[in-house]
Amino acid sequence: MAHRMAARLEPRISHAFLRSHSTLARSAVCSTTPAANARRSGAIASSSTSTIRSFSSGGQNETISDRETITRLLYSLASRKEVERYLRIFSAANKFAVLKVGGAILTHQLEELALSLSFLHRVGLYPIVLHGAGPQLNEILEKEGVEPDYIDGIRITDPRTLRVARQVFLEENQRLVEKLESFGSRARPIPLGTFTASYLDKEKYGLVGKIEKVDKEPIESAIRAGCLPILTSLAETEDGQILNVNADVAASELSKVLEPLKIVYLNEKGGLFHGKTGDLIETINLDEEYDDLMKQEWVKYGTKLKLREMKELLDHLPRSSSVAIISVDQLQKELFTDSGAGTLIRRGYKLYKHDNIESVGAERLRDLLKNNDEEIKGGRKSVAQFFSELSKSPYTIYGDEPFDVVAFVSRPEGEVPVLTKLVATRNGVLNSVNDNVWNQIRKDHKRLVWTARADDENRAWHYERADGSFTRNGRSLFYYGIHDVSEVEDVVKSLEEKARVERAYLPLRAAPSRPTATRAYSTSARSIASVGLNQQKRGYATAVERVGPLSATTSEPKRVALIGARGYTGQALVSILNKHPNLTLSHVSSRELAGRELPGYEKEPVRYSNIGVEEIKKLEQGRLDGPPPDAYIMALPNGVCKPFVEAVQEGGKNRPNGHATIVDLSADYRFEDDWTYGLPELYSRQAVRDAKLISNPGCYATAIQSLIAPLIPMLDSQSAPTVFGISGYSGAGTKAAPSGTSGQSQTPGATVPKVSPENLQGGVRPYSLTDHIHEREASRHLSKLAANGNVDLGFIPAVAPWFQGILATVNAPLREKVTAKDVKKLYEEFYAGQGPLVELVNKVPEVHDIALQHGIKIGGIQVHSSGKRVVVVGGIDNLLKGAATQCIQNLNIALGYDELAGIQA
Repeated sequence: MAHRMAARLEPRISHAFLRSHSTLARSAVCSTTPAANARRSGAIASSSTSTIRSFSSGGQNETISDRETITRLLYSLASRKEVERYLRIFSAANKFAVLKVGGAILTHQLEELALSLSFLHRVGLYPIVLHGAGPQLNEILEKEGVEPDYIDGIRITDPRTLRVARQVFLEENQRLVEKLESFGSRARPIPLGTFTASYLDKEKYGLVGKIEKVDKEPIESAIRAGCLPILTSLAETEDGQILNVNADVAASELSKVLEPLKIVYLNEKGGLFHGKTGDLIETINLDEEYDDLMKQEWVKYGTKLKLREMKELLDHLPRSSSVAIISVDQLQKELFTDSGAGTLIRRGYKLYKHDNIESVGAERLRDLLKNNDEEIKGGRKSVAQFFSELSKSPYTIYGDEPFDVVAFVSRPEGEVPVLTKLVATRNGVLNSVNDNVWNQIRKDHKRLVWTARADDENRAWHYERADGSFTRNGRSLFYYGIHDVSEVEDVVKSLEEKARVERAYLPLRAAPSRPTATRAYSTSARSIASVGLNQQKRGYATAVERVGPLSATTSEPKRVALIGARGYTGQALVSILNKHPNLTLSHVSSRELAGRELPGYEKEPVRYSNIGVEEIKKLEQGRLDGPPPDAYIMALPNGVCKPFVEAVQEGGKNRPNGHATIVDLSADYRFEDDWTYGLPELYSRQAVRDAKLISNPGCYATAIQSLIAPLIPMLDSQSAPTVFGISGYSGAGTKAAPSGTSGQSQTPGATVPKVSPENLQGGVRPYSLTDHIHEREASRHLSKLAANGNVDLGFIPAVAPWFQGILATVNAPLREKVTAKDVKKLYEEFYAGQGPLVELVNKVPEVHDIALQHGIKIGGIQVHSSGKRVVVVGGIDNLLKGAATQCIQNLNIALGYDELAGIQA
């Protein structure tokens, strides 16, 4: 199944939202994330527990509205545009969503559920929650000696069973309400009063109801009062007899009355799965697929019943409504990203494709383009002009019956097709019609070219769909199905000459660069020949200036403010700054520890202070505690940094040299082009020296890029490398110590590991097995070094019962045969002169080799007997080179110090 993608392809491919691949950004730096907790790794809510709790307990963070802050947290899920679009859509809906929660979720994932719901509540959304309690009911009945009995999947309910069921439902309902309120979100229990029912078949099923009427007033009353409505699936007859009702049926009847945009079924499996392949079924378009699905041999029993129920439900609802079957930890991803999660079921429409405008309808196309195409809406081209250009050669128009999505593919005989426009309405985006259209285009055309602006915010989608790409003059060209570089040049030249794409791309080969210390892939002649590459064939790669470590240009003392000093990374930063010859700590911020003396810093007494956004602005203006700092280190959780950065920028806008330098350790700016990505050994040190805004790489991302970068010219473009990483439990960060816990410090603000050896029971715990943010981060930045502008990779992380240190192993398929000696020489030449923080070793690095060490060690190079697959191992301390050391390294470069000042290599 294809991802539910949407992207904006403009101006040649117009503003249209394909459901773009985006994955949840779960971690700021390895030392401050909850990623090691496998149950929570997929939930943005779980990474913001402390944020939600801080709102409910008051304090400085109240100066930022809940909605704004949590909206910023949502930006780590996907692009700002995606998040804001869905917020607008959901906020405008009369009823946003009905969530059906299985009883097992309440037993095993109550906190994750409450966090997710609290998240929605704080951005002004009110899902209607209806829960079951089947497993809890069975457990109690079995203890009382009652064997649960079912007919046709319906629980036979006698008076004794109903008595227990009523008690269980009330208790589970109250437990969820109390958990929500503990996070500061108001919730209203509605265990009865919503559903009126008659007996389904009293003689056969006993006290089981068939819902006849839904009273939505208790629900609307709760929402008017600002409360989340929490319902059970208990119903009443007209004369007051309580009846048991299947929770799925109750959710369906409720949805028919409320007509929500989303009906979400939360279960532990996280979706529907193909009965033969075991693969997750990402989307089901009922109008196109239902009849064929129901004929499949593996579609039987519960799966067939579920599909039949979903179709019956959606047939009663507007086409804008859809059903999602997902796990709790994917709720935000399903709601606020184009990629979605779990299984999405929608009615959809059948697709069409025609080879002329008249068959589709010129006026309908004209209206769609005028209302939804950015190029035409902006006046850069008229509809008539576009039609005229399109008609100069054969073409195909793809779309769906209600005109929610339309795509135009120009396809002259014997030439490479060009996707010239893809236009989507709001409904097309919301119902993922884009997926079906794109899949049809891909089936019909084995090769394709399309273009987009270089700064297109959905460029990640283009890279994922393309075999290659390159950028010139602010424009990017993407293609698939063309694998030879020389053929790409011929194709692009032909397209430009015939005006099928803008004249912005040729020549592909770069002009000779001026002599510098740049060493970009100056591999040995043997290595070059062995993989069939040469410098000319790499001419359109992004130029990256790589020089050795920069020496000092100043020794002037400077002051640093550390914002967010709790946790292991904060402690490591304090330790390094304590020994730094030029930098002193002027301010250390922590709301929980405000007023207490900073431990481990001996240069002068420094106390924690509660520095919020307004204080930051005053600090940068020199109106708080003396002159402003020369630099800020932002060691804050994901999604929290933006207002603090903006406060520094606002406060320092009138300073002669602008605001102070900022190094951000979170993931917030690692994907922003106007921030400099600070990995000095791989990318431009001069860019860091010139920067005021520096994004510190993630720990795993540092290890991944360091391992893969030298191999890029040798990689097999048809088979992406994979990296398995295993980190000590400090990578999961810390949490506040529970008060009154035996053996724990009772000091306010004291911390304990989020994951401990006791939690792990001496074993290894894999987590975030797909779409880890460091996978996206590494791929994005390594692509700057690649000839085709695209480096795909897979990453699988795990947490282990040692404290600190990462071991990462890359498995990389190669284009041609090589020897281990070739590969070793490639690494030696790539890292020659890059400084002592990258060390090549003649063995497999182990944890004791890199724990408490500032650099990365790379070794264990082995080549498969085929000669076309290499394995290399890297070791790095997640708290040091993976976070604190790299931060100080970047700060040294930016402030003009020796790059290694304060860092003992």
